[in-house]
Amino acid sequence: MNPFQKIDPRDKEIEELRKENQQLKEIIQTLIERISSLEERLSRYENPKNSRNSSIPPSHDYTRMPKTRSLREPSGKKPGGQPGHEGATLEMVDKPDEIVEHIPQFCTCCGRDVSLVHAVLVESRQEVVLPVIQPIYVEHQAFQRTCTCGNTVIADFPPGVTPGISYGENIESLAAYMSARQFVPFHRLSEMFRYVFNTPISEGTLVKVTNRVAEKANPAYELIRKRAETADVNGGDETGMRINGQKGWFWTLQGKLFTFIIASLNRGAQTLYQHFPNGFAFSILVHDCWRCYFKVAAVAHQICLAHLLREFNHISDCYKLKWATDFKQLLVETMTFKKTLLPQDYNKTLIQRTQFEERLDKLLQEPIKKKYPIAISLQNRLVKYRQHIFTFLYYHQVPPDNNGSERAIRNVKVKQKISGQFKSFTGAQSFAILRSVIDTSIKNNLNPLHSLSEINALHL
Repeated sequence: MNPFQKIDPRDKEIEELRKENQQLKEIIQTLIERISSLEERLSRYENPKNSRNSSIPPSHDYTRMPKTRSLREPSGKKPGGQPGHEGATLEMVDKPDEIVEHIPQFCTCCGRDVSLVHAVLVESRQEVVLPVIQPIYVEHQAFQRTCTCGNTVIADFPPGVTPGISYGENIESLAAYMSARQFVPFHRLSEMFRYVFNTPISEGTLVKVTNRVAEKANPAYELIRKRAETADVNGGDETGMRINGQKGWFWTLQGKLFTFIIASLNRGAQTLYQHFPNGFAFSILVHDCWRCYFKVAAVAHQICLAHLLREFNHISDCYKLKWATDFKQLLVETMTFKKTLLPQDYNKTLIQRTQFEERLDKLLQEPIKKKYPIAISLQNRLVKYRQHIFTFLYYHQVPPDNNGSERAIRNVKVKQKISGQFKSFTGAQSFAILRSVIDTSIKNNLNPLHSLSEINALHL
């Protein structure tokens, strides 16, 4: 460049405009990134997680959406009982306990006495009534006799009959049933015994009675634990509960014919180690992908697809991302396909199953833009647990979801809503034992009150 050459002022202006333009481009790029970040954060506030699009329990739905949202698709059927459904109707009995005859004595037309006229039965109606409940006081008297050899023999009282006066075993069983199955708090249970059964029982006594029945049920509780340990399929779930003002946890391991509930002070794997030190050598564990379940020995795992569907709903709400829609469609199709399989089909090479696996791998490998962090996080988790997504397609008895376990643990949340908390860990353990026995009885078509009565009649 010639130093004596005159600089054109327009070149200087062009250079300044070029620099200013570059600065503006950088500012625009920064603003674009900032806007994307704010839009992503805003989408979370506009579409908060709740029980319909995530694993958050319904009790944490502080802001309810105006319309409920279910994973169930319309079936086209009318509401109510379907054709062929076995209903329950109150029916008349052949031999009533009491018959009340209503016979006219006077003519309603002329007023004449018709009491001597033969009466003809024209219609019968029945009503079911409950008798007034009055407690029965049974006195046990022990006598003695003296043998000719000089020995005096004194009769023994039946087991359970303590000195003075005590409550009978059927009262204790009923108290335990009403507390653990019907969730009646001890204050109202005391009121119920006073006004319904005419048997005053204090709250403190009801607590002792319930704990005593639970202690007798310990052998049955252990049998249920062993059944869970050796089951082919185990569904696991856990939920929080306040125990004496502190955070506690209830766990459940359940199958088709058993329910085992654990009261614990932690949500870690040590709870499973404590009750199942040998793991689940024969079981496939079905759960919501809580990491501690992967730490215990098991044949295989099945993560809950219902939880995944809710998470994909949340992603769709936030981003309207096609990847989430396609993944959700794949899961729904596999769950529908499961219903068409027969037991013998699981040992065959099925084209549909292979196609499902290929679609799954394609979706797990599909690139997702950085501006969709929630979707990226879920994809990474699914890649990590890839082998546990379609386990249910290879085992007839394995369900695709963990709904059975959620139903089994829901009774704890009902108890919490009614009573607020357990006042002691002993009370929480008693509830876990009694609920395990009650729910297992129901699954085996047994009367839960009768089951508790038979257990409470045992004198160990």
